Amino acid sequence: MSPRVMRRLSIPVIASLIFAITAIVAPAPAQASGLIRTLVKGGVTSFRAATIGADAIQFPEFFSGGPDPDAAKAAAKPATAKRAAAKPSAANRSESRGHEDNDPGRQLRIPSVRGTDVVSTRAGQTVGIEGLNHRDQRLANGGNQFSLEPPDQGLCVGNGFVLETINDVLRVFTTSGQAASGVVDLNTFYGYPAQFNRTTGVVGPQLTDPSCYFDPDTQRWFHVILTLDVDADGNLNLVNHLDLAVSKTANPMGEWQIYKIPTTDDGTAGTPRHADCPCIGDYPHIGADANGFYITTNEYPWLVDGFNGAQLYAMSKTGLTTGTNSTFVTFENLKVAGTPGFTVWPAVSPASKYATERRGTEYFLSSMAAPEAGNTTGIDNRIAVWALTNTKSLTGGAPDVDLQSQILQVGTYAIPPASTQKSGQTPLRDCLNDRSDMFGKGLGCWFLFFDDKPVHQVQSKIDSNDSRMQQVTYVNGVIWGALDTAVKVDDHQQAGIAWYAVQPSFSGSGTLRGEVSDQGYLAVAGNNVIYPAIAVTAQGRGIMAFTLVGKDYFPTAAYAPIDSSGTGAVHITRAGAGPDDSFTGYTAFSDPPGSPARPRWGDYGAAVAVGNTIWIASEYIAQTCSLTQYLTGAIGSCNGTRTSLANWATRITAVVPSSVESDRH
Repeated sequence: MSPRVMRRLSIPVIASLIFAITAIVAPAPAQASGLIRTLVKGGVTSFRAATIGADAIQFPEFFSGGPDPDAAKAAAKPATAKRAAAKPSAANRSESRGHEDNDPGRQLRIPSVRGTDVVSTRAGQTVGIEGLNHRDQRLANGGNQFSLEPPDQGLCVGNGFVLETINDVLRVFTTSGQAASGVVDLNTFYGYPAQFNRTTGVVGPQLTDPSCYFDPDTQRWFHVILTLDVDADGNLNLVNHLDLAVSKTANPMGEWQIYKIPTTDDGTAGTPRHADCPCIGDYPHIGADANGFYITTNEYPWLVDGFNGAQLYAMSKTGLTTGTNSTFVTFENLKVAGTPGFTVWPAVSPASKYATERRGTEYFLSSMAAPEAGNTTGIDNRIAVWALTNTKSLTGGAPDVDLQSQILQVGTYAIPPASTQKSGQTPLRDCLNDRSDMFGKGLGCWFLFFDDKPVHQVQSKIDSNDSRMQQVTYVNGVIWGALDTAVKVDDHQQAGIAWYAVQPSFSGSGTLRGEVSDQGYLAVAGNNVIYPAIAVTAQGRGIMAFTLVGKDYFPTAAYAPIDSSGTGAVHITRAGAGPDDSFTGYTAFSDPPGSPARPRWGDYGAAVAVGNTIWIASEYIAQTCSLTQYLTGAIGSCNGTRTSLANWATRITAVVPSSVESDRH
């Protein structure tokens, strides 16, 4: 069938530059039939009370088991030397390396946009909650945790509760803003040994990339995590799997049933055999329609460079909640127009506004600028829409779902540069650069962490993500999504947001079509907006949450209204109090020491629509202190506001979109 060109849409100029675009529709063949696999139950869990550890610098502070089973044996026992390298695990992989270059061709193609105003009003904000922070993560489970970045934000809301989950803890609040539970570490929640038992030296599995969802139909909670198994010596053994917990009641603090989905894909444990595996099922994200629950991952080989494509797991939603589910369907190594699908993010729908066409349809969006998608330039003007149809068959004993994808032309977007920060107090950096003689013989504050003085450290920029699609919402026949992009404001390159509203449909023969009905950019002059998450109410009013950071702002939790008219002014939910001052931002903690740092920020934010309210969660910096304060009392805690190695926090806010100013830019 020859490509069909959709009608040209007239898109108004709003918030920033909006394009009148033509959606290119080149029908792609359906993916190969899904592989039906067995779903394994993994026991029952519930929230368990746990003690909070004491402020202290302990070694090791970082998991260093490595992807090589024979490497880093010392990780299984307390280190005798001060130096403990911040060796990152293989999770949250990205082949993008940032784009700080001044390549003229790239510069010419990066979109030039107008900056959006930042307003001081808090109109529409009804509830504010101080969410989980690095102290919660590090000191949970009696302090038997590693220092970890980034937090990776998950948020779900329903039945009067708010559940926040990050790497590697969760907590429940009421919708009035009160804490309903203590901080629970995810190793304990899923029934595993602690991340690191500081008494015995035993290392537990490493859990990462949490997401959660409250289903309005079944009144049940869903929580997903990627688990990286370790051997007896505490080293990663290359085996990994998704853990899926489903609550048994509408109360998240009751019992949960756990399911396990192996993702190593080397032919073991019932997995298919994929190229260059054993592999890791990185970056799992979840969605749901009336019939199914869906998880997608990005598959990378453990031991060689490469990317196999996104994997899709589809299963019966009611089967999970009733405990009768015994199978699920896998779509392997997704491709669109011959290139690997990368971060194929499934949609969620507020107020059960699901797509019912084709006997039930679940939609997904993905982007195409990253190396994983076969792009060597880091810049593109296409996104992909995906549709999994006949999802009603998931509820029976013979699932027969069909997957299609379609490329759509959009405005240009590009992998963004790292985000600059406003200058401020950075006591961890000051400690590493300390030239005093506080320990004698010329040993300064840095001797708390290292036996040898590290090279001079500078205030870091923040990782602005690559160009992967972020949270996806389907409501009233429209799929909403956003991603991080490079933009130019007043000819200055910075990190901004590109957002999309896609109207999917099907031809008479059942071929997926799509129109980009609205799209645009959001940027703030001289500053960066990163890690967007869009939620839209059943009335079509939306909120896009993100972090605002730059020369004028410490990392700040912020949002902008969004609907079919575009985006409005940027509003602040909680202003940052100081710069990010965390270990991943400094080369002293890199592995090997002195190699480029990757200053990790949350790999995604979160937004959830409940009735006419949207709940949002973003990372920000809630504290500031001097080196003197850092060294007073419990070293590194700054009077209980941070840890010695990190100072990030999260802010949860309820916003009523209809009460937010409707000014458009």
